[in-house]
Amino acid sequence: MAAVLSAYGSAIWIEHRAHQHLDIVITAVAMTITLARVQRGTDTRNRLIGTAVLTVSAAGASEISSLLQLHPVIGGAAFTAAMAGAIWIRRFGARAATAGAVMVVPFITLLLTQGQGTPPSNLDHDLWSALIALVSALWVALYQLSAAALGLPGQGPRPPTPQQRPRPRTASSSARRIPPSTRMACQMAVALGTACAVGHAAFHNHWPWAVLTAFIVGSGARSRGDVLHKGVLRAVGAAAGTVLATAIAGTFPPADRWSVVIIFVVLGMASWLREISYAFWAGSVTAVLSLLYGYFGQSATGLLTTRLEAILVGAALGIAASWFVLPIRTGDVLKRRMGEAHAALSAFLSAPTGDQAEIRRRQARFQQAATLLEQIAKPLRAQRRLTGRAVGADAIDVMLSCVEPVRALAETGRYSVRSTSAADEREARTDGRNAPSAAIAAPETASAATVGQAHTCSSEAGRSRPVP
Repeated sequence: MAAVLSAYGSAIWIEHRAHQHLDIVITAVAMTITLARVQRGTDTRNRLIGTAVLTVSAAGASEISSLLQLHPVIGGAAFTAAMAGAIWIRRFGARAATAGAVMVVPFITLLLTQGQGTPPSNLDHDLWSALIALVSALWVALYQLSAAALGLPGQGPRPPTPQQRPRPRTASSSARRIPPSTRMACQMAVALGTACAVGHAAFHNHWPWAVLTAFIVGSGARSRGDVLHKGVLRAVGAAAGTVLATAIAGTFPPADRWSVVIIFVVLGMASWLREISYAFWAGSVTAVLSLLYGYFGQSATGLLTTRLEAILVGAALGIAASWFVLPIRTGDVLKRRMGEAHAALSAFLSAPTGDQAEIRRRQARFQQAATLLEQIAKPLRAQRRLTGRAVGADAIDVMLSCVEPVRALAETGRYSVRSTSAADEREARTDGRNAPSAAIAAPETASAATVGQAHTCSSEAGRSRPVP
């Protein structure tokens, strides 16, 4: 939050000195919060690329904000194309995906400032928006690099992402298969385009509520089950945040400084609670939007019904787009990621004898595959609780139970994966049959027991893989 407060102070000073509207202050706060999360632990090159992308994107978002006021149809089309394009470029690798995540920040911010009496911008305002983006990026870099220099937790460099082997593709499969990033970009384009049209027709000046909710619900959806699970949670969180913030905003007069204080409190709590559930983040975004409307003098209680209706419409459009527009089936994602995780586990267990560097590399690849599995586990676990259908969730749980034995084995430098005898493996399997993930107490048998646990996990994971 230190970078957020610094960016806020800088934006207030620029706003007064340059006689700009308060929207650049809102933009500075929103960009700093998101950039601090995206660029945590990144290297210098990626940080510079992110800063350049954010600066250009801020100027472009400022221009599109004016188009939305003067020519709503053209502005809506440009906004939708920019958001979908930021998702589509993920196909070009991790660096492009990070750039896309940075690129969308100013465009989400413009939804917060639409309808607040902001006049259409000109080239001068576009340049000021770019400057605000640069200031926000500099504050984030200053605090994150300082924290890393002091050795604070969570600020060190990110571990390199293991490179996945390219899959062999035939001409027919290449023509038939559409990359997930393209599918998600098309889904987002349909959701946002429809939300813009329905929002303008049904909610008039309050159309940003529907569009913002459609984005919140559809962003980052990895499959149909994932978007349904997240969509319900995010819609409930957004509605709850709106109701709570509307009640709070009604107790303060317009332009009251305490509203600004509460906004910062909400944003601080959101950054912490986001790790628990994305529903809290969705609720915080809509809560901040409600508080901003109250700050600018719009009736809080009078708009509550309209806001809730727009949220429900936006959530329904976001879920429908992910389900019916080039859908990504949950079963397909599960089978692909389970196959990748099992292949990585098998590769780890067959690592060259005594090559600790290779063992570490293969352990990192398996850890990455397990992380990708964990990302799709929540909707399948929810399905298990609701319907009792447990094939997908149980398969993921079995594979994730292999993470700790593999990590422990990779850290045991005195032994290699293949150096354990068959007798040791049988002893380890016997010792660990009732608690395959329990810690092994005796140091002299730690490697043998861990190898046995890892092989047991591999066998169980192989039997638990979903049938194609």
